[in-house]
Amino acid sequence: MNSRNRIHSALGQVLVSLCAAMIMFFGGVPVAHSQETVLHNFGGSPDGAGPEARLYRDGAGNLYGTTTAGGTHSGTVFKLSTSGQETILHAFTGGTDGGVPKGGLIRDSSGFFYGTTSSGGTGLFGGNGVVFKLKGTAETVLYTFMGPDGSHPNAGLVRDKLGNLYGTTTNGGTASCGCGTVFKIDTTGKETVLYSFTGGADGKFPEAPLILDATGNLYGTASEGGIVNCDNLTDGCGVIFEVTPSGTEKVLYSFTGGSDGGSPLGGLIRDTSGNLYGTTFLAGDVSSSCALNHGCGTLYKLSKSGLISVLYTFTNGADGANPMGELVRDSAGNLYGTTKLGGLGFGVVFKVAAAGGETALYSFTGSGDGAGPQAGLVLDSTGNLYGTTAFGGTASEGVVFRIP
Repeated sequence: MNSRNRIHSALGQVLVSLCAAMIMFFGGVPVAHSQETVLHNFGGSPDGAGPEARLYRDGAGNLYGTTTAGGTHSGTVFKLSTSGQETILHAFTGGTDGGVPKGGLIRDSSGFFYGTTSSGGTGLFGGNGVVFKLKGTAETVLYTFMGPDGSHPNAGLVRDKLGNLYGTTTNGGTASCGCGTVFKIDTTGKETVLYSFTGGADGKFPEAPLILDATGNLYGTASEGGIVNCDNLTDGCGVIFEVTPSGTEKVLYSFTGGSDGGSPLGGLIRDTSGNLYGTTFLAGDVSSSCALNHGCGTLYKLSKSGLISVLYTFTNGADGANPMGELVRDSAGNLYGTTKLGGLGFGVVFKVAAAGGETALYSFTGSGDGAGPQAGLVLDSTGNLYGTTAFGGTASEGVVFRIP
């Protein structure tokens, strides 16, 4: 069982008791009480259910994304117009076209979307997942994973200026542990495994998308591995890594499971100075009332020189708990994201100011407004934030929302 599924399974056992027993302690954390607008309620079939990935927003304001379930069987790619009209661009069958897309979409200048599915394809046991492209409603499978080349890509892709695609698989690879890979797919559809994780100090089970710098270096997180037996997380607390174009991996930071955090499920963003920002799902304040009793997670900055700074530690109060998605940063240096839990028990949208301090912009109630946001946010030029929740809404299948 990979890190995301292991943590989700444990969370499912404690979520009901947490929500029922939670006594809200706002502890001086500002709550902005922003207005939330639900742009779409997912209904399961035929429009999709359980969105877990970040949205893509085009220049006209249309939103595009994926759902992990619903449609005809195994999830969808959808478009949501500025008027709130949803169009299903592709409904996955779970067969050769792929199934259960957990990652988001990217788009090229010709209008093609690119993404991954965590299952489906032609492999055994439901398949190892595919990389696909989509224009209009026409899907093309660019690559099908078989195992040694990687399996179960849970994250979206990044594309270089030549059109090559890069991503991670949570499992598979050449190492006996099947601890995941970093891969490249060129414009002819040829796949190259740039790096196979061994499960040791180099990390294992990457769950998040990569980012790419101007010289072709790739940066990402592995949710486990690194320092083993750190703070009782026997599989390791995860790492931040760099992979060069030639496939050499360098661990930039290994989480200790203490105040610095542990289990980074979300990916990274990078500023113009080369500093990296991200979140950890666990650790931080391990004494607080948090899921799994392993802490509620942190928001961190890793300098170009390798120095980590914890910018915020989540407490499971009004501020939220257990962030999973990527951050977004505005021109003033403020950071925005979501937590799966905390707030009123169903997650929050938060802002961490460049000058320090966190503000809970919105707390989900678990009813018609959504519950359990797992993905990062999209920020438009006027400051509106767009995102998804994996649960809640009128049919309890998740929503697309805007704040304010």
